[in-house]
Amino acid sequence: MKTLTRTPGIDTQTDGLRFSAHRAARIAGVSYLLIYALAIFANFMVVEAMVVSGDAAATVANITESLGLFRLGLIAFLAVFLLDVIVSWALHMVFRRVDRDVSLATAWFRLTYTVFLGAGLVYFFEVLQMLGNADYVAALGTEQVNAQVMMSLNSFETTWLIGLAAFGIHLVLLGSLAMRSGWVPRAMTWLLMAAGVAYVVDTAAHGLLSDYESYASLFLAIVAIPSMVGEGWLGLWLLRTKRFA
Repeated sequence: MKTLTRTPGIDTQTDGLRFSAHRAARIAGVSYLLIYALAIFANFMVVEAMVVSGDAAATVANITESLGLFRLGLIAFLAVFLLDVIVSWALHMVFRRVDRDVSLATAWFRLTYTVFLGAGLVYFFEVLQMLGNADYVAALGTEQVNAQVMMSLNSFETTWLIGLAAFGIHLVLLGSLAMRSGWVPRAMTWLLMAAGVAYVVDTAAHGLLSDYESYASLFLAIVAIPSMVGEGWLGLWLLRTKRFA
C-alpha cells in the first residue's frame, strides 16, 4: 500500500491544504488590518482633510503647508496597492476549497481594483511634481498650476472610484464564498455583501446623479458602515480563526 506523504502546502494533500489555509489566513489577516489602518489615514487624514471641493487655491495651500503629510499619504496608498496583491492571493488560498473557480474570480476582481488604484496614484505623483517644480509654477502661473493640481486630484479620485466598483463585486463574491464555507460568522458574510453592493451603487450614483454632492454624506455612510465593520471584522477573524472545515 502506498503511503501518502504529508507535505504542507501541496494541493493534493488534505492536511497540506488545511495548513496552507491557516498560513494564508494569517497573512491575509495581517495585511487586511494594515490596509484598514493605512487606507483610513490616507483617505480621511490626507485626501479628505486637504482637498477642498471647488477651491483649488485652498487645496494647494493645504498641501504645500503640509507637504510631508501629503507625501506620507502617497506612501500609505502605495503600501495599500502592494498589500492588496498579497490579500488577493491569500484570500484565494483560504477559500479555494469552497469553490476554486469562484475564489479565483474573487481574486481577479480585487486585482482589477488594485490596478485602478495603482493607476490613480500616478496623479498623486503628478501633484508632487507640479508643486515641487518652481520653474513650472513660474512658467504657467499660480492659478493655472492650482487648476492642474485640482484636476489631477479629481482624476485620482475618479480612477479609484471606478476601481471600487470592481472591489464591490469582489466583496459580494467573497461574502458568498464565506457564507457557503460554513466556517465564517453569518453576520460577517452579510456585512461584506452589503458593503460590496454599496460600493457598486456609490460608483453608479456618481455617474447618474448630477447633484451627487447633495447626497455625498448619505452615500459615505451607506458605504463606510458595512465596509469598516465587515472588513475590520474579517481581518480580525482571519488572524484568530482555526476553523477551515
